[in-house]
Amino acid sequence: MATGWSVHRCIDRPYRVQQEGGATTKQTAAGLLSVVRRSRSGDIERLMRQRLANQFKKTAITMKPLIVYGVPFSQPVRAVLWLLLLKRMPFELVLTNPGSKGDTGSRNPAYLAKNPSGTIPCIEEPESGFTLGEAHAIMTYLARTNGWTDVYPDDERVRAKIDAYLHYHHRNIREASIGLVAPKIRKDLDIPEQIQMSAKRNLTGALNTLEHGFLADNKFLMGDSVTLADLAAYVEIGQLQPQFTNVFDLTPFPNVVRWLHDMTQVEGHDDVHVVLKELGDISEAAPEMEAIKNANKQALRALKAKLAMP
Repeated sequence: MATGWSVHRCIDRPYRVQQEGGATTKQTAAGLLSVVRRSRSGDIERLMRQRLANQFKKTAITMKPLIVYGVPFSQPVRAVLWLLLLKRMPFELVLTNPGSKGDTGSRNPAYLAKNPSGTIPCIEEPESGFTLGEAHAIMTYLARTNGWTDVYPDDERVRAKIDAYLHYHHRNIREASIGLVAPKIRKDLDIPEQIQMSAKRNLTGALNTLEHGFLADNKFLMGDSVTLADLAAYVEIGQLQPQFTNVFDLTPFPNVVRWLHDMTQVEGHDDVHVVLKELGDISEAAPEMEAIKNANKQALRALKAKLAMP
C-alpha cells in the first residue's frame, strides 16, 4: 500500500511530517538540510532540496495555534508568553483565574482534567490534545520540540546549566512573588507574615548569587545571549522595578540592574509587561480586584493586537 505524506507549517514552527500509518516527527526545513549538508555528496543535498521544495509547495498552512491557559499578571504565564512572542509562535491565550472553581477557574473540574495540579500556566496542543502544566516544563518542551537552540542550546552541558538554574529558581528568585507581590495581589492566599519575611531573605540571598555569580562576568545569566533562564528570572525580578510594582530596592545589585535594562531590549518584553504598566505602583496600597482584572484584560487586548500584526 502506498504511503502519503502531509506537511503542516506554522510561523516559526517546525514542519511536522507525518507518514500515514506511521509516527509523527518534527523538524524544520533548515534542520533537515543541515543534516544533509553533513553528507559529502552534493547530489544528495540537491535532491533533498528539490524534494523539500516540491513538497512544501503542495502544503496548506493548517496547524491550529497553541492554547495557553492563564492570566498575564502571573509571572510564570508571562515567561511562557514572552518565549512564544520571542520565537513568533502563534498562540491563543485563554484567561484562567488561578484558584477559582468557577467556569474559567484553575480549580474547575474541566481545567483539572487538563492540568491536575490546578496551576497556571498550562498549554494545550489542539491537534493532538496534549496538555502540559508548569512554566519551566512548558518552556523546555517547546524549545526541544521546536528546535529553539538559541534559547536552549543543544550542547547538553549548556542545557544542563540552564536546567540547574530553572530548578534553583523556585525557592530563590521565585520568592519575589511569594514575599513581595502575592501578599498584595492574592489576598485570598493569606500568606503569613513569617513566610513573607523568609521569602524576602531568600530573595535577597538569591539576588546576591546573581550579582556575584551568574552576572559577575556575563551579560546574561548563561553568557552572551538570552536563554530560558533569563526569561524565567526576569519576570520575577523585573516586576519589582519602580516602573512596575515598585516594591523592592534593587540598587544594591548593580549587575542585576544592568541585566534588567538589557532584558528590556529583548523582543516581546513590552508586550508581556503591559499588565504591570497598567496596574502601576503597589508599594503603598494593594490594588482593588477590579483594577487587577482590568489590567489583565488590557494586557490580553495588547497581546491580541501583537499577534494580529503581520
